[in-house]
Amino acid sequence: MRLPIPTGFGRLKARPPYAGPGQVIGLLGGSFNPPHAAHRMISEAALKRLGLDKVWWVVSPGNPLKQRVGTMPLSERMALCREVAKNPHIIVTDFEKDLQTPYTASTLAFLKARSPRVRFVWIMGADNLASFDRWQRWREIFTLMPVAVVDRPGWRLRALASKAARAFAPARVPEADAAGLALRPAPAWTFLSGPLSHLSSTALRNGHAAVRRSLPKCHNRENQP
Repeated sequence: MRLPIPTGFGRLKARPPYAGPGQVIGLLGGSFNPPHAAHRMISEAALKRLGLDKVWWVVSPGNPLKQRVGTMPLSERMALCREVAKNPHIIVTDFEKDLQTPYTASTLAFLKARSPRVRFVWIMGADNLASFDRWQRWREIFTLMPVAVVDRPGWRLRALASKAARAFAPARVPEADAAGLALRPAPAWTFLSGPLSHLSSTALRNGHAAVRRSLPKCHNRENQP
């Protein structure tokens, strides 16, 4: 059954990157606060294993499941993302700021409506799958486009035992067949194993905050006259 297109999309000024008919585009969304090498590792694994033409980093103006205190301005996160991406097949975009909702389901519905001849794949880490049932309209996300879940340190068992994984267990595609995931009708998802990085945005933020707190006040430019 064709999902209804949310109202108001025709009036939006959101301008995602260009994708031609038939292209296969991976979507990695998040606050990227800050971006790090694990984001690039996940993207490059998806590019190779799924046969993608590009991966778009959809940098959110704000994650509705996370506190906004400590979130860097969107412009700073965009600049850092471009520095970290370092791959011509990874495209950094902030078009989500011009949508009327912060929720992923609406973003994906917008892309599907705007570019019906492009094949999109939603990419996320195993840590996100573990709590995916907390996302707004999470079941709808699985029915909008194929989903690729990339392993993260310490999360494999929790992710595969999650409510979302169990709910869509019949739609799981063997990892050996991941190259054809984008050609399958949704719901279809796979779990990708591979090299793991222990980097996380939360750990980096906490580390930076700890270093900042440990500095003597005379070394903090904001406290100097």
